[in-house]
Amino acid sequence: MATLMKRKTKTLIVIFIISVILSLKFPYEIEEEERARREKLEKEEKRFSVFLQRESATSSPGGVVSSSFELHGLEYDFYRQKCAQAESIVRSTMARIYLQQNDISFGLLRLLFHDCFIKGCDASVFLDDRNGNKNHSIERQAAPNKSLRGLDEIETIKEELDNACPGVVSCADTLALATRDAIVLAGGPFYPVFTGRRDSTESYFDEAMDEIPKPNDNITRTLFLFSRRGFDERETVNLLGAHNVGKINCDFIQNRFTNFSGTGQPDASIDPDFLNELRFACQDSNSTNDDGTVASMTSREMRNSSSAMIFQRLSASIPSGARFDNHYYQNLLRGRGLLFVDQQLMADENTARFVRGYASDDGTTFRRDFSRSMVKMSNTGVLTGTRGQVRNKCSLPSANLE
Repeated sequence: MATLMKRKTKTLIVIFIISVILSLKFPYEIEEEERARREKLEKEEKRFSVFLQRESATSSPGGVVSSSFELHGLEYDFYRQKCAQAESIVRSTMARIYLQQNDISFGLLRLLFHDCFIKGCDASVFLDDRNGNKNHSIERQAAPNKSLRGLDEIETIKEELDNACPGVVSCADTLALATRDAIVLAGGPFYPVFTGRRDSTESYFDEAMDEIPKPNDNITRTLFLFSRRGFDERETVNLLGAHNVGKINCDFIQNRFTNFSGTGQPDASIDPDFLNELRFACQDSNSTNDDGTVASMTSREMRNSSSAMIFQRLSASIPSGARFDNHYYQNLLRGRGLLFVDQQLMADENTARFVRGYASDDGTTFRRDFSRSMVKMSNTGVLTGTRGQVRNKCSLPSANLE
């Protein structure tokens, strides 16, 4: 019996030693991992270099060359020492999410835009009503933000980052990186994301109510709001080109069909044939008035019905509704902008000339300018250094400020 026990003990010891040996990384394995990391970084730096070379070599129709960016304390590959795998984690997790939701790109674009437009790219839009704001006045409750998508997906990516590097990567950087990767997955242009953002401890309800551009804003209001953030007419036009992906809720466009701005008439800027197609796409076929006319439009986000397919063919994007091109601008030339704010780009020659320019080629000019403007947007009003904090959960400020 004792002999048998000794044999079992020796066997267990041998198994343990083997498992330890197998878990060790031999020098050649470490070298291989380091080589792979260097190659990845070199590849990213090459893409970054190409981007900057393109910036230097190309200019806008007005002759303005933009070969440098205001970094405001941000750095390229900021996490290279504290969390070298951070951007890789964001990229792989975003790819997994995109496989399940290939329309998430527009949701994240809109989320980033709404965050950066109010006090800068500081993840303030994520804070929920548990953060102690007086009267629960938080950005997420502001009317323009109630239909935002992507909040949960960013939380998922942040959890993956914290599993690898607890408390290192901010929610603001997570959103900026994930949005860029989602754009690339949707066929959009690559652009460098500088990192080092920190998260706000405050949320700004009043500003979100007043200063986020609305679907029915006229061109004067739109240009005013963008100019306050440092964007000129050209940048405004190409940033609105983000509307070429995703789906739009009928709620955002139904006022253009019947009583636009209290006139009792449809929006005169809509192509008549397009107006009829939109009415058909958004009507509730199961609801009619006593006189047999179609009842008011539903606010459903058409996604799975036959009318949803019609809606996608009407949209500014190509039939898949999930890729970047210049159909958005071509449709504006034909009076087929889905939102009033979109079609208004043709109401001012200062913006209409850029619409014509973007519609005139294969989309190369739009993609180049869009990537340039996204770098600028992502760097807007950031908190760096000791300002702000790095949240553990994006919806709540961290208990201990750093």
